[in-house]
Amino acid sequence: MAGLRFDTIVERRAIVLIRKAFQLVLCAAPFLTAAPPANIEFARDIQPILAQRCISCHGERAHMANLRLDTRAAADRVLTSGLLLRKVSGQEKSVMPPVGAPLTADQVATLKVWIDAGAPWPASATFTKHWAFEPVKRPAVPVNAGRTAIDRFLLARLEAEHIAPSPEAEPRTLLRRLSLDLTGLPPSPEETAAYLGDFQPGAYERAVDRLLASPHYGEKWARNWLDLAHYADSDGYEKDLVRPHAWRYRQWVIEALNRDLPYDQFTIQQLAGDELPNATADTRIATGFLRNTLTNREAGVDRGEARFEQLVDRTGTVSTTFIGLTVRCAQCHDHKYDPISHRDFYQIYSFFNAAEEAEIEAPLPGENAPYQAALPAYAAKREALLAEYGVPALQETWENEIRAAMADPGKRTDWDFNVTEYRAGFDRADKVMSGSRRPRDAYRLTKFFVSHTGPIYSKDKEVSARLKEVRAKLDALDASLPEIAQAPVMEDDPAAPASFIHSRGDYKGTGAPVISNSPHFLPPMKAVGPANRLALANWIVAPDNPLTARVAVNRYWQELFGRGIVATSEDFGTQGDRPSHPELLDYLATEFVAKGWSTKQLIRAIVLTDAYRRSSNTRPDLIQKDPGNILLARQSRLRLSAESIRDEALEVSGLLNLEMGGKSVRPPQPVGVAELGYSNSVKWKESTGKDRYRRGLYIHYQRTTPYPFLVNFDEPDSNLTCTRRRASNTPLQALNLLNDPVFYEAAENFAKRFTSVDEAFLLALNRPPTDAERERLKAVDLPNLARILLNLDEFITRE
Repeated sequence: MAGLRFDTIVERRAIVLIRKAFQLVLCAAPFLTAAPPANIEFARDIQPILAQRCISCHGERAHMANLRLDTRAAADRVLTSGLLLRKVSGQEKSVMPPVGAPLTADQVATLKVWIDAGAPWPASATFTKHWAFEPVKRPAVPVNAGRTAIDRFLLARLEAEHIAPSPEAEPRTLLRRLSLDLTGLPPSPEETAAYLGDFQPGAYERAVDRLLASPHYGEKWARNWLDLAHYADSDGYEKDLVRPHAWRYRQWVIEALNRDLPYDQFTIQQLAGDELPNATADTRIATGFLRNTLTNREAGVDRGEARFEQLVDRTGTVSTTFIGLTVRCAQCHDHKYDPISHRDFYQIYSFFNAAEEAEIEAPLPGENAPYQAALPAYAAKREALLAEYGVPALQETWENEIRAAMADPGKRTDWDFNVTEYRAGFDRADKVMSGSRRPRDAYRLTKFFVSHTGPIYSKDKEVSARLKEVRAKLDALDASLPEIAQAPVMEDDPAAPASFIHSRGDYKGTGAPVISNSPHFLPPMKAVGPANRLALANWIVAPDNPLTARVAVNRYWQELFGRGIVATSEDFGTQGDRPSHPELLDYLATEFVAKGWSTKQLIRAIVLTDAYRRSSNTRPDLIQKDPGNILLARQSRLRLSAESIRDEALEVSGLLNLEMGGKSVRPPQPVGVAELGYSNSVKWKESTGKDRYRRGLYIHYQRTTPYPFLVNFDEPDSNLTCTRRRASNTPLQALNLLNDPVFYEAAENFAKRFTSVDEAFLLALNRPPTDAERERLKAVDLPNLARILLNLDEFITRE
């Protein structure tokens, strides 16, 4: 609703017209039974309702561009637009708004009283911006009996609703809750015994600090971040080729979280670590965040269009992840509900259009020295091998043919196919073929050539045999070189194409040119240098950006309570939910920044609250007052994530391999899953030894055929950014817990770790059994007892 205003004194004629318009709405409303409220105040009672309805009608942009109600002419347009008639229409297909809740009975009654009074409009009346676009201001902390400042905000709301908070959970439950929330792993019997035996003041605080310092903290919280990045180990689309070095970004995330890299730097490095003045391999690896877009390697796809789709994804992912807005909705037109224009979308898009993909060496500790020592001898052997088989001359001829076909497409269709295959399968294909080659490009090009020789050699049996033989020897030589990790990164493109608005979001529909810039409705970018990704990142974490800190603290709150203060953690726009505790949200946001953007300090502050420590037991009095537990009179019972359920089963069984970092693994999965991939191209070679029992975080994620256990327990598909997982309950989940190869093996091994029902309960559930449980299970043999406990709802739930 660009230009929509209610911020001036309305002329008398306009008031009359508005009164008639609202009478149309009210006369048609079926719920005029509510008692009219007394003491109507315009700012308190009327403005929020009018603002709500204007937002809900925003979908009618085509009819309501620059809609205003502060002049006679503008009001006349409202009455003649047909919009109000559609609002009160009883026809399902024409009623407005098409989505969203209608006015409540109380709101209708309030408007009726106001209209009957002549629709008085104070001269001082102004409509504020949407709450999320207002500056973050530190609120005053309520004065009450809450343990912490956070508790005082929550308690003030509970007291206003006359709701008493639940008591604290018992110590065993608290420790299990903490351990699962902070590390994704259950406490061991030894850790439980130590906690229960610590009678000195501060035992709980010491447990919190121990878990925050655990290296497994980074693994647990990395999984949440990888959902936002929509990380995967393969390209997606039809061919869905494996990305052998994708894991290096995952490792960077784990390490950054463990060392509590401040969130502002965490943001900057992932968006522009290569553009920092003192960029390092580590900061460059961070830009792997932008490399999680899908890659379409189908030869028939226009490469420019494929890149366009990647840039669109980067634009949407960055916007949702860091500022919590559905910017991607403006790819094709102005946003229907938020003030995000079509131009805004392509101004953000332009930042990423100026970058290109690259790979760099990113050695792990201990890798570089042996690699560098062996490299000279390896290079000499490789050069000799290529010369022995005449590869340089053969490749030069092949390159000339490729370039000729690129320059004159359609002349030789056999080579046209080879060109499309080359462009689809070889990153930066045109630039490399034109001579713009990085150090590793020559190596990559030769490796590609010996496997894709084109029409000129495929018909020559002698040359084909020779190239096949040298290919095998080159592969063997590569295998003999000490391994060094590589990382997918982003870097500036010195020959970046211009950016344009794309009409209706169509790759070919280029319109007006745009330059890189921030959205027009938020505080402007204060870039001193070039308008590059670093400028964008600095704008995102700038003190006057009203969204970034709010969005970040809301996500951490969501993970620890099951629901964000803003429930729609992906959307802080006008179609998202309003915050349940707006003052608390702003308090947390200001504290986050004041404490140096430390996520560990933020999490520590939250888990030290009374609210976090409360029992999660349901209460009859809350069923009517707060069925969704929005006010947090109690804690929430949360089903564990897919990865944590598997990790917990392996940990309890004694099988879990706690080795950190490294490449993705392929644990056992049912036969037939990998075969669902395109043309049987997905190969699932099961990991052996301890790698079978790595944490779920490290399981190879193949986009077209993902690991079925994780999918059944609601791991997102990784095609788009995911800000919150939905928990489902299906029969397949129960069958998985009983029959999945990993769980079957875990139950067998678990049974070897205990000799009594009491021992089994302490290992699996962190508590002793009740007398009734002990009596009921005493006759069950150990293997079946192990399977029963691993299948309990209590086992897969964080109380």
